[in-house]
Amino acid sequence: MEAYIVEWLNLLGRWVHMITGIAWIGASFYFVWLDNHLHAPKDPADAEKGIGGEVWSLHGGGFYHAQKYKVAPAKLPEVLHWFKWEAYTTWMTGMFMLALIYWYSAEIYLIDPGVADISKSFAVLMGILTLVTGWLVYDYLCKSPLGQDDKKLGAAIFVFVTIMAFILTHLFSGRGAFIHFGAMLGTIMAANVYFIIMPGQQKMVEAAAIGELPDPKAAMNAKQRSVHNTYFTLPVLFTMISNHYAMTYSSSWNWLVLILISIAGALIRIYFVKRHFGEPSKTPLYIAGAIFLAIIIAMAPSPAPKPTADATAPVTNTAAAPVNTAAQGTYSPTFLAVQGIMQARCTSCHAAQPTQAGFSAPPKGVVFDTPRDIVIQATQIHQQTVATKAMPIGNLTKMTDEERAVIAQWYQSGAQEK
Repeated sequence: MEAYIVEWLNLLGRWVHMITGIAWIGASFYFVWLDNHLHAPKDPADAEKGIGGEVWSLHGGGFYHAQKYKVAPAKLPEVLHWFKWEAYTTWMTGMFMLALIYWYSAEIYLIDPGVADISKSFAVLMGILTLVTGWLVYDYLCKSPLGQDDKKLGAAIFVFVTIMAFILTHLFSGRGAFIHFGAMLGTIMAANVYFIIMPGQQKMVEAAAIGELPDPKAAMNAKQRSVHNTYFTLPVLFTMISNHYAMTYSSSWNWLVLILISIAGALIRIYFVKRHFGEPSKTPLYIAGAIFLAIIIAMAPSPAPKPTADATAPVTNTAAAPVNTAAQGTYSPTFLAVQGIMQARCTSCHAAQPTQAGFSAPPKGVVFDTPRDIVIQATQIHQQTVATKAMPIGNLTKMTDEERAVIAQWYQSGAQEK
């Protein structure tokens, strides 16, 4: 029952997180577009009122006329819409998901003894410290003298996140490292809104209410953090979906893959921002494409390793369960060995009724209960257990290299039952 409840919490939390994330990112992208499409007002009266730019748009069967003041209107409107709860709710639901999946079940999703043999409590503590450290160091860099030079600040932030990517991938499992890297950036983005952008806007409103000019420094700081947020967005979105693609986080160079894809995401965002400015150069897109191509080529799977033992012989040094079938003679010895490995190492999760704590249903609906189930999933079995070694997750069931070699030989020989 506990696993069933957790599964529902997972579903509902993920759904709300996705909805609020769409609202936050959509509003953020829209205002970046809006700022970069403003034209000087054509009506002299508007310019006299302090309007610095305007834009006309058409959407949903209606015309819209948006205007932006250089500083603030002479009189504040009765209703002023703020954009903040989208960011806060996205962060809160993201933290709920992080705690529910990666901290509550750290022994499954966060810890990989092959990377670092750490305790659950230590792993969770390090996860929390990652978020806190990420914000404190980033905020310090922005407030330091480096913050006065966007290029130097950008370089410093890049060095910092690269170091964090390296540390995380050498402390947590690949998927745990990737999601914590994204959670760190997401925390920075939400903290920018809460600690910098919103207070800066509040000061602007307070100054306008008493007829004073707002402090331009607060506006400049808020603008700088908003720009950072828009460039962090695509890397964060990548980490959110990365757990579905073991080829990225299971690589021995996963920290570099993470950083390169993050760079590519930022470059794609740069292209769109420049396009808003009327600078249609596709150079950032070409560079991003080249990065992805280089990653794809570098990560192409090498030929499967040759088995170190005869796959037709009984598999030694394993906890493989005996295959319960009334007609073993109709199956090849190689397949029987593979089936035994699946039963011992994989069916605790990938069965109609999983026995592994924390699973109320087989992940992605994949089961290995019958010989046919195994044959149908042969390609995925080879990809996940041999090519990337991403499975068993965290190697909870301790699949050996010998067993992976047996699977490789079976797959190379045609992945047949008989």
